[in-house]
Amino acid sequence: MPANGIAPATYLFAARALRDFGDGFVAVLLPVYLLALGFSPLQVGIIATASLLGSALLTIAVGFLGARHDLRQLLLAAASLMAATGVAMSVVHDYALLLVVAFAGTVNPSAGSVSVFVPLEHAALTRAMADAERTKMFARYSLIGALASAVGALAAAVPDITAPVGLDRLTAIKMMFVLYALAGVAGGLLYARIPRRRAAPGPVEESALGPSRAIVFKLAALFSLDAFAGGFVVQSLLALWLFERFDLSLSAAGVFFFWSGVLSALSFPVAAWLSRKVGLINTMVFTHIPSSIALMLAAFAPTLPLALSLLLIRAALSQMDVPTRSSYVMAVVTEAERAAAASFTSVPRSLAAAASPALAGVLFAASYRAWPLVVCGALKIVYDLLLLMQFRHLKPPEER
Repeated sequence: MPANGIAPATYLFAARALRDFGDGFVAVLLPVYLLALGFSPLQVGIIATASLLGSALLTIAVGFLGARHDLRQLLLAAASLMAATGVAMSVVHDYALLLVVAFAGTVNPSAGSVSVFVPLEHAALTRAMADAERTKMFARYSLIGALASAVGALAAAVPDITAPVGLDRLTAIKMMFVLYALAGVAGGLLYARIPRRRAAPGPVEESALGPSRAIVFKLAALFSLDAFAGGFVVQSLLALWLFERFDLSLSAAGVFFFWSGVLSALSFPVAAWLSRKVGLINTMVFTHIPSSIALMLAAFAPTLPLALSLLLIRAALSQMDVPTRSSYVMAVVTEAERAAAASFTSVPRSLAAAASPALAGVLFAASYRAWPLVVCGALKIVYDLLLLMQFRHLKPPEER
């Protein structure tokens, strides 16, 4: 990375760590909190859908604003929204108001990269990167986020161990949402240190999609299928499945999601290494398919240890497409199109991911608890095969 890109990247990495730490424990605590307030699994799924739909619409706004406004200011606004969301979640009990907070705020039930922050950070990071370093940079970015998310998942057990200090479980969960708000404030302080700079220099129209429009639209459609599939098993709903299927405790769930996050994190540098050997598309496809098979098998596992083992195998493989996917999108479009491409491929993903948690909630309510995992795995395999067929011949610059 060029010297003038080192400091901004460091701040972005640190802010990503804080945000994903908060997302890590919120994704596990969200269903517990909503159930404790007296809401049903179907209502939990609707809250998850509302949050993902709101993120999608915010990302659409970022797509229009990113070419016209300083990325630093947009990131500061997003961090402020995160702080406000944490405070609101800690004090609101009415279901209708919680829907509004989930829709308008930054609650992330997936504990993953479906977030208004992502296209802004991608554009800010990529502009200082050489082609040869791009995938490694995205691997580091994803690694830091995944490790922070894993620690956050472990922190989700805090409400179960607060009885000795006099806090009941519900109050402790509310305090965790306050901690989420504080992570947003700290992230804003880091974003404030990024130099002011437009996402793409020159007239606004130069930042719009041009020669790469067809490529971006095809990728966006395929990524939407992948995200729609993933929405059936966002982390909050996977936690709900474990709670209801095996009566897993909150402390045990926190430990499981910690190790799941660690395995995902360790897979990112492996993905960067593997992509240099077999290519970005092959890395995405041939690590994704086995992970989907493991998820489908977990749906029918008769015992908790077997289910957790299969889910850990899935965790070790399923996220290897994250840095490679980000790198591939940035590689196959022109420099002037990168900010727009990041947004146009994120928005359909967010919209598609928003639709499926409510459907999963319906299946949970109807006692078809295994079906969300099966549907997720099957659709992801279809996505992988289509991606391979459509893009195996379109190579990024470093592979030509």
